[in-house]
Amino acid sequence: MAGKGTPATAVLAKQQVAHTLHTYDHDPKHESYGLEAAEALGVEPARVFKTLVADVDGKLTVGVVPVTGQLDLKALAAAVGGKRAKLAEPAAAQRATGYVLGGISPIGQRSRLPVVIDSSAEAFGTVFCSGGRRGLELELAPADLIRLTNATVAAIAG
Repeated sequence: MAGKGTPATAVLAKQQVAHTLHTYDHDPKHESYGLEAAEALGVEPARVFKTLVADVDGKLTVGVVPVTGQLDLKALAAAVGGKRAKLAEPAAAQRATGYVLGGISPIGQRSRLPVVIDSSAEAFGTVFCSGGRRGLELELAPADLIRLTNATVAAIAG
């Protein structure tokens, strides 16, 4: 599956970060983008992370959690020193990140939003996250993902 790069892949190339691109044919009828990626790539779902944009006290914040779980909004708010969090409106998430739903990458977003990555990521040698479009996953070391996104690491998966 050929195609042009994304802002996420451009950041990885510019920073010379070791990574692997994985592509698969996205099925628009699949119920979960993340679980679809894990199934298509034959990867343990706990290693595949989804990127969710939340509104924490009026400020957009990114939570990166395993596709096997849910984003704990209270834990996300606490991780960034906030009180209340709710999932952001899809249009706001797309506008702020520059990516479409199901393809939001934590890397290379249009706006520099605060990022919190679930601590479970550190248990793996490599993790997977969206590469910036549906059907494109990035595999990289958790430490590189944390560094590139300037992320806080906290237990935010429920």
